[in-house]
Amino acid sequence: MKVIAIIPAYNEEARILAAVADAAGHVDAVVVVDDCSADATGEQALAAGAYVLRHVINRGQGAALQTATDFAVRHLAADVIVHFDADGQMLGSEIPLMIAPIVSGEADIVLGSRFLGRRLASSMPYSRWLILKLGLIFTRLVSGIKTTDTHNGFRALSADAAGKLHLTLDRMAHASEILDLIVVHKLRYVERPVTIRYSAETLAKGQSSLGSLLIAADFLKKRFLG
Repeated sequence: MKVIAIIPAYNEEARILAAVADAAGHVDAVVVVDDCSADATGEQALAAGAYVLRHVINRGQGAALQTATDFAVRHLAADVIVHFDADGQMLGSEIPLMIAPIVSGEADIVLGSRFLGRRLASSMPYSRWLILKLGLIFTRLVSGIKTTDTHNGFRALSADAAGKLHLTLDRMAHASEILDLIVVHKLRYVERPVTIRYSAETLAKGQSSLGSLLIAADFLKKRFLG
């Protein structure tokens, strides 16, 4: 199977080269979407050997994932797509673990979880843990899907599943939309433990409490108002 990693990136010139190199060692190709960065993110990704697509306006992570998915399926003949972050929080060495259930035919989608096994980074602050757990409760109530981690960006999808999960929420609410669409399309999913490495920089870029409320509002508006 042809495995393509897709990486949404915004102002990640300091980290994108390492992220591409890390993922590239475990996939057939890497696609980076430069989401209208103000720095040299795109140039660094290209230097690392990735295919680079660029949004002319900043649209958000959900839109970047959809752009990269369309390209990977139509132009690179992807069989499996891996969602991978640009900031160095994820480990490329865990990609084989993530794609194995798809390759074996066990699942259509594999969701990474920080809360399985012993892979949770000890540097996760309590406030981040609480936000994630509240998000878990919200998702179970609204979508009815049972997972141990909701907004984990490390995922693997078959090309068929990726085609069904057309993302319409451009920004961070796409993570809830993905889980909702898994239920709607009755896709088979499993979770696998993954490591998320936290640093002061990545925590600063993460979701605040207000940001989490806005994500929930965006998702509910789409779900119930269309």
